[in-house]
Amino acid sequence: MEVCTKSEDETRQFAQKIAAFLHAGDVILYTGEMGAGKTAFTKGLADFFGTDEEVTSPTFALVHEYPGRVPIFHFDLYRIADYDELYAVGFFDYLDRGGILAVEWSENIPELEDELGNVVRIDIQKLGDNERKITVSGKYFD
Repeated sequence: MEVCTKSEDETRQFAQKIAAFLHAGDVILYTGEMGAGKTAFTKGLADFFGTDEEVTSPTFALVHEYPGRVPIFHFDLYRIADYDELYAVGFFDYLDRGGILAVEWSENIPELEDELGNVVRIDIQKLGDNERKITVSGKYFD
């Protein structure tokens, strides 16, 4: 599935449509350059699942937790160098916590998709200042 959005608000609205397919235990692997809109997409997921907290990039914290009907665990792997570091930060413990993992910079750990199996892949490409091409594939979408 592919869509072009023309604003952050449209990206969030599209994310809400995708969220309707998601369930506890699902993993989203984002790809896209810095500023592409991965956090904006996560804001749309959080809106759908009813969090009251502000969604921000987890770049420095590595993970932010957003409570809601289904909690969202928003990871940033930008600073994670390898698979062993994923274990060290407790990434895999989140798989059993009954939420959705939304993982930015998943391309930094290419073997992650093989390890996790059935994931949702979301690639966001910048086409202009506000325009984005969002491609969704994987579980539910192939």
